Amino acid sequence: MTAQTPAPSPVPSSAPSNATTRDKPWLFRTYAGHSTASASNALYRSNLSKGQTGLSVAFDLPTQTGYDSDHELARGEVGKVGVPVSHLGDMRALFADIPLEKMNTSMTINATAPWLLALYIAVAEEQGADVAALNGTVQNDIIKEYLSRGTYICPPAPSLRMITDVAAYTQKHLPKWNPMNVCSYHLQEAGATPEQELAFALATACAVLDDLKGKVSDDDFPNMVGRISFFVNAGIRFVTEMCKMRAFVDLWDEICLTRYGVQDAKYRRFRYGVQVNSLGLTEQQPENNVYRILIESLAVTLSKNARARAVQLPAWNEALGLPRPWDQQWSLRMQQILAYESDLLEYDDLFDGNPAVDRKVEALKQGAREELAQIDAMGGAVAAIDYMKGRLVEANAERINKIETGETVVVGVNRWVETTPSPLTAGDGSIMVADPKAEADQIERLTDWKTARSHAAVEAALAALRSAAQDGTNIMRPSIACAKAGVTTGEWASTIRAVFGEYRAPTGVSRNPSNRTEGLEPIRDAVQAVSAKLGRPLKFLVGKPGLDGHSNGAEQIAARARDCGMDIHYEGIRLTPSEIVNAAVEQNAHVVGLSILSGSHLPLITEVLEKMRASGLEDVPLVVGGIIPEDDAAHLRALGVAAVYTPKDFELNRIMMDIVTLVDPDTSAAA
Repeated sequence: MTAQTPAPSPVPSSAPSNATTRDKPWLFRTYAGHSTASASNALYRSNLSKGQTGLSVAFDLPTQTGYDSDHELARGEVGKVGVPVSHLGDMRALFADIPLEKMNTSMTINATAPWLLALYIAVAEEQGADVAALNGTVQNDIIKEYLSRGTYICPPAPSLRMITDVAAYTQKHLPKWNPMNVCSYHLQEAGATPEQELAFALATACAVLDDLKGKVSDDDFPNMVGRISFFVNAGIRFVTEMCKMRAFVDLWDEICLTRYGVQDAKYRRFRYGVQVNSLGLTEQQPENNVYRILIESLAVTLSKNARARAVQLPAWNEALGLPRPWDQQWSLRMQQILAYESDLLEYDDLFDGNPAVDRKVEALKQGAREELAQIDAMGGAVAAIDYMKGRLVEANAERINKIETGETVVVGVNRWVETTPSPLTAGDGSIMVADPKAEADQIERLTDWKTARSHAAVEAALAALRSAAQDGTNIMRPSIACAKAGVTTGEWASTIRAVFGEYRAPTGVSRNPSNRTEGLEPIRDAVQAVSAKLGRPLKFLVGKPGLDGHSNGAEQIAARARDCGMDIHYEGIRLTPSEIVNAAVEQNAHVVGLSILSGSHLPLITEVLEKMRASGLEDVPLVVGGIIPEDDAAHLRALGVAAVYTPKDFELNRIMMDIVTLVDPDTSAAA
């Protein structure tokens, strides 16, 4: 379904529609991909056989950031949070026996979106598909990567150029394809308020459309506006989230009409897919997540005029680790029961004319308009990246503070924590574990691929790609030629990096303490006391090793440590273990903290420990945080890690006091 304002219905909203007019359900998806292309293909075909109606492909971090599986930064990351796709052979295996001409495929890919779409087109052509019939989406939203997810490569201007290159190419060759999926999902995951989520996403869409204007004709532009889709988040505050979606519908219609002069209402429809909130899934009492997921899915399906076009639900146990096929099936069944067993799709919009809903929608729209005006005054989304990032970090700090103080209740976390052990999490196999041999297998096949291809064809294709990047030619056609010639993901991205350069996004963590000091006085006193013993301010280095771009936790730890009076050093994401250890030496750090949420904690932390000892830092405590199973945590502590924190450790002040105790010379001497 598309979110739109239909013509008034002669049927009262309280009366069920005729059975023949029952709305079609949204697309049912699960976000999936892991280990290898072949293993992911088997999972896809299994899910499709169970009634899933579209694919949503998760790629691993090396693929998302443009590295081959054998790159130094890919170590420990291959196949962990998605499927590795290093070349055309991997893409063939990923979609084997799945007719792409008949499939609706969403690919969650941003920096390397032109490349993955090129591989997809090449495989479709090999299948004999009519490329013009391909139906799906590439996320292709690089601005939110700078703000929240971190899988960017190039600076904003060339990144924006590649987004609109994809859009212009699909306008001519893939008329059913959505060339860009403005992603506000990760903005909410990074702590955005509803008003910020609305404004930052709409500002991103405007930046893309402003750049696209010069690449398509005036006659084709309204159609391209109509093909911009959105990917949103639905949190637990049901009424607010439902009203947010209605506000999105109204604001997008307003922007398309007044800013871009789009007269045809069908091109002004707010079309969106959704994954409900993963930020709110809890490690404690994880069975409660089932109810959270259901409530959140209602926010994007109950209001017909703001109903999602596609829905993918997380699994109940994603705060613990990778979900099993059964867990994904459980989430799929939730959608099917809602769509087919309930009478939801038989009625007109249930909320039209509700005064409480109208008031909330108007308030959200007003707040979003004020944020949009601020961003426009700065020159648009690209120019306002630093501003938006800072706003997100502050909003997330406020969210966490409310949970810590109990102002925001999270069942099983800060209230009603007493529990009976869940049989769902008991025993071996309660969560899926990535195949430890998958990375070596992927690298071996990558080596074989490079050996078997034509070196001359690869060099020629890369030369054409380099030329197009340099002279402004649309990047898609030479990218497709690269795919067919056997170029790898790392080679494609390396060429793009060489032309456009790399980029390090702002961290959003100001050097200046915030105004939130309530409850910090005892910690600040302890920090001052330990600093006096050390003869200088307590130096805390926060690091993000590997390719994990989920920086929210690291940012909040760094910000809270700053507010407690520590001297922090935080450079942001995507650092090698060597770079982190070198910084610890240069900064003369008293304690090092690592944040890893991608599942690659064992190899990366082991390497950091080895390099710290080799650099004479064996007495500097190392603390780590992430989604780390208890068996892994015990192993890390045995290796010498001083403390391990997981999502259940939500009290940042307690973590701050732990750090002070670890560094205190009197404590370490007593130990």
